[in-house]
This record gives sequence, structure tokens and C-alpha cells, in this order.
Amino acid sequence: MHLNKCDICVVGAGAAGLWAAAACAGSGFSTLLLEKTGRAGTKILSSGGSRCNLTTSLDANAAAKHYGSGAAFIKPALRALTPQDVVTHFELLGVQTRVEAEFQKVFPASNSAVEVRDAMLSAAVSRGAQIELNREVFAINADGGGWRVETRNASILCRRLILCAGGQSYPKSGTTGDAYPWLRALGLRVVHPVPALVPLTSSESWIHALSGIAVDVEMRIGDRRRRRPVLFTHTGLSGPAAMDLSEAVSRDGHREARLDFLPDRTQDEIRRLLIDAAERPGSPRIATLFDLPRRVFEALMQRSTPGNANPSANQIDRKTRSRIVESLKALPVSISGTRGFAKAEVTAGGLALSEVNRKTMQVKGHPGLFVCGELLDLTGPIGGFNFQAAFSTAELAARGACRSLDSAAGSVD
Repeated sequence: MHLNKCDICVVGAGAAGLWAAAACAGSGFSTLLLEKTGRAGTKILSSGGSRCNLTTSLDANAAAKHYGSGAAFIKPALRALTPQDVVTHFELLGVQTRVEAEFQKVFPASNSAVEVRDAMLSAAVSRGAQIELNREVFAINADGGGWRVETRNASILCRRLILCAGGQSYPKSGTTGDAYPWLRALGLRVVHPVPALVPLTSSESWIHALSGIAVDVEMRIGDRRRRRPVLFTHTGLSGPAAMDLSEAVSRDGHREARLDFLPDRTQDEIRRLLIDAAERPGSPRIATLFDLPRRVFEALMQRSTPGNANPSANQIDRKTRSRIVESLKALPVSISGTRGFAKAEVTAGGLALSEVNRKTMQVKGHPGLFVCGELLDLTGPIGGFNFQAAFSTAELAARGACRSLDSAAGSVD
């Protein structure tokens, strides 16, 4: 068994790991980045439909509000490395960006996730980080004033250890929850991981029949709401609205969603629209009253006016009108579950935030150990928030590791 030594060992060559390794090496410390698979940045390559939604165009304070219970925790990280800082960083690496203004998403102008991954990889290597692929870590242990990282053919003795091993989402990329047992073995609390930002499944046949159609809705699951597009699929519901709310199904077991297809109109406004239309000469077909895809509208009406998917306004009675309003404003949809970790963009759960110093990402009670990225119990919605969290927490972890080494004399032999 060989013994390798370095100042800083980073485990996991994903978004957080590549960022942390580049930052540490750029500060002059010997940095070793270990990746269990044969390729760095696999999840980067698959993100955003291979377009890679890098971050959000919101400022740091506005972005923080999108992390739910983790909002207070992530504020120092977002202030240390803001979304605009991320944009500037990538542009300095040669990756030009553009903003999709409707949802404040920032993408590479090339729409190429490969460009993003390659830029991050080149930055780490050019700054002096040593990257070893196919080096799976099996255990970590405190060793004197540093940490020992166990791999198949060698032990690595490092002065500071940054864990960026990810969660369990998209396991084909190598993120299979490896680091959770390491953290538990240290007596740390790990919040049970569940799939998040994942499509929902439903057995309702009318949903399957609309596969491929997307529509803007306000979706509600339990006490959570999200106004964004929903995509009907052959297995259920996908798109930002469904995926943003999927943790409520994964963790809390909710089995019903409510869809509001006309979020800009109240129930009373819709009811009045139908009544007014019924009183007009040549009463119009009700489909002409609403700006919805025809197939979606007819599917909704089949639930309210069976046998006549598009009646004239004067053909519906008061009870039917109430059913139509209910279908348009609060349609119940049964949910059978999610498509699991294999289709999840991120993992909800991970190392409890209470175990981490939010200003440095150092694990409390374990000097020299830092955790960042998806391994933390920190999840944002679709829109670049999870990459931003990875970059910002990795930046703080790198600063924390380097600062603590600066205050210590010497370096490894």
C-alpha cells in the first residue's frame, strides 16, 4: 500500500470538486482531486439537457430565498461568490454566457455543457491540481492533525480534506451516496436522502394521452406551490413545476397534486366570463374563451362535460359551470410516486447543515474536514440554483482550507 501526501485532498470531480480543486491549487497548495469514475464532471455534461444552466441572474439576496430552510445557511456562501461572480469567472475562462430572462436562467452562449466542463477541468489542471480518475475512496479517518483517505491501492495523507462526493441522484454518473457512511462513522447526522427535482408518476390515462404538451400552471402539492410550466409525459408529470415540488412526494408521501391552469384569473372571474358568454348572441364555444392548448382544454372538459369536450357557453348549467371552474382552477391529479434517483437532478438530504460552519464549510468538531455541494442537505429549485450552491459552497470550503493552512507553518513533504 502506497502512502501519498498532499496539502489538500478533494474527493469528487463534479461541479463543486472541480471548483474547489482549482481554487486550492491556485492558492499555491499541493492539491489532489480524486474521482471514482473514468471521467470528470459527468453530471455537468448531462445538466440542462446538455445545455448546462450555470446559475441564476438573481442577485445573492434574492437567490438565497429560493433555498427554503437552507436560505440562512447559504447566505454567507452566496455573498462570498455571487451569481454574477460565477458569470464573470466563466467568462474569464472563455465561456461566454446568456440569460433566459423569463426564468432568470444563465446558460453558456454556446448551449454546450461540454464547454463548461472542459473550462473547469482546464482551470484546475492549469493551476496545478493533480487529478486522478478511477480512484474510488473507501474510507476517511482523522490522522494526527490531518486526514487519511483510503483508496484501493494507496492511502492519501492530507492536511485538509474537502468532500464533494455528491448525493445519490443520477447514479450512472458515480454519485451513489458513498460519502454518507463516512460521515455517519464520524458521528455526524445525515438527513435521509430522497430524490428531488425528479419527474412525478401518475396512472391517470388522460395525462399520458397529452404526452409532450407543456402548459404554464400553478401547481400545489401539500402546502407547497410553484408557478412554472408542467410537462405531460407518458409516465406522469415533468417540467419545472412538477420537479420543483417533487421533494414533497419523495419525502412527505403526498399523493395528490392540484393544477391551476389559469393562475392569473380568479374563480369568480372565470365564472363571470362563462355567464357573460352564455348571454351573448350566438353563444361561443367555451374553448374560445381560454388561452389553453386545445387538447389540454378538451381533456379538462371531458372531466366536466362528459361527451361534449367543447360545448357552447349557453349549453352549460350552473352545476356544470362550477365543475368547469374547478377543473380549470384546482384540478386534482393523483400521484403514484417519482421516477427515483435514476431520473433525479439532485438529492434532497445529506449532511445536516447544523453540523457545518456556514462561513467556512468546515465540519464542526472535525478540524480540517470540509463538506460542500450536493453532499449537504441543501437543495434549490430548477434554474441554476444547485450549480450556484455547489460553486459557492466549494469556494468557501477552499478558502477555509487554504486559510487554515496559511495559519499553520510549513507544508507536506
